[in-house]
Amino acid sequence: MELQGKIIAALEPRTGDSKRNPGEKWISQEFVLQQHDQYQRKLVFNVWGADRLQRFNIQVGQEVSVQFDIDAREWNGRWFTDIRAYDVRQVDPASVGGNGAAPTDPFPPQAPFAPAPAAAPVASAAPAADPFAAAAANTEESNDDLPF
Repeated sequence: MELQGKIIAALEPRTGDSKRNPGEKWISQEFVLQQHDQYQRKLVFNVWGADRLQRFNIQVGQEVSVQFDIDAREWNGRWFTDIRAYDVRQVDPASVGGNGAAPTDPFPPQAPFAPAPAAAPVASAAPAADPFAAAAANTEESNDDLPF
């Protein structure tokens, strides 16, 4: 998947020791991306590895396009969702629409609804004639409402 937006926060990097390769260290950092859609939704994604962190060089305030994978995992009976970026590219801020919507936004912001114009009064028409009234008047037994 891919989203575009502005980096509004960079959380502290986390480090640790690899369980699979003793003596090897790992590093991960999370970033908050704010989209340019009508509701300005936010997304937290993480980047794993010192090489990717250095290559992407993500800074707060940058306009970026993030390609990521979404995965869920279970731990102690609870489920957690991981959004892991595999490519982050800077985007020219001028390519972001002037109204705050990204050019590729499928649902750009809309103007508020205007009230409907007042309807003109309709002249009242005569009530429709009852189609069964004439048939009932022509029969011998006008008390009977059955059609046969």
